[in-house]
Amino acid sequence: MKYPDIAERIIRLKNADLVLRERLVQNGQLGDGYNDEMAELHNQNAAILNEIIDTIGYPTVGKVGKEGSESAWLVIQHSIGQPYFMRKCAKLLEIAVSENKASPRNIAYLTDRIAAFEGRPQLFGTQFDWDQNGELSPKPFDDLFLVNHRRKSIGLNTLAEQTEEMRRRAKEENHSPPADFEKRKTEFDQWRKSVGWIK
Repeated sequence: MKYPDIAERIIRLKNADLVLRERLVQNGQLGDGYNDEMAELHNQNAAILNEIIDTIGYPTVGKVGKEGSESAWLVIQHSIGQPYFMRKCAKLLEIAVSENKASPRNIAYLTDRIAAFEGRPQLFGTQFDWDQNGELSPKPFDDLFLVNHRRKSIGLNTLAEQTEEMRRRAKEENHSPPADFEKRKTEFDQWRKSVGWIK
């Protein structure tokens, strides 16, 4: 069954997210911790999408079209202050992927993001952050050979190529490493604890 009205609604959530992100990039406000305005929008979007998912199930291409489904994934991927919601969506997305109703790349990015927030090694190396040397690098992953093998199996480039791409994009958007790496790490761990990623 198709839900064109719901598709439009989900696309609007994604567009609001991207508009705010672009404004923060332009104002140089994106790289300095989790922006309050962005956190609020991400939480609002997650609440709306959660209601939609409770009504129609996971927003697959068959239900909301390609743009609607990709938009839903982006909203989920950005719902970082909502661990329960992200984990719930990962289970639903996994089922959708196994039924060929959603993209394997989307589950790769989502499971990596959840793993990174929980402090576990990622499987596809899709999540990046600044390291102690001030370089944008993949967050911890299990094994480089296996990561590249998994990436290739879902049509992603190598981890080295993605690292190059991420560093180039960071430069274009004027992101810079934190002035105090240890302080940022402490604040990040406190935030993860406060929203329920870690105990």
